[in-house]
Amino acid sequence: SLCAGGGPSLSYQELKDLKKTNVLHIDVRERWEIDRFGKIPASINIPLGELVEALQMDPMEFKEQYNQKMPSKSDPVVFSCLAGTRSKQALSFATSLGFS
Repeated sequence: SLCAGGGPSLSYQELKDLKKTNVLHIDVRERWEIDRFGKIPASINIPLGELVEALQMDPMEFKEQYNQKMPSKSDPVVFSCLAGTRSKQALSFATSLGFS
């Protein structure tokens, strides 16, 4: 299950279409889940427990750690997890940090 800004869930097809644009896809599952179930292409893995810290990092540090340009507070970001619960939490964390 996938979450986008404002909380609506996205279908798989909607996400595929979005990913053709300049959207950052953050997978908030744990690393062992990625190892077991596979990585979603063109996504970056930031486990939910690291997300608040990651979104407040220095941009250089973020790039070093996650091999991806840090999103600005207005960049389009999509969060995903396994069932939708963690991606909703991720969304509220990001919103509380000022991401639109």
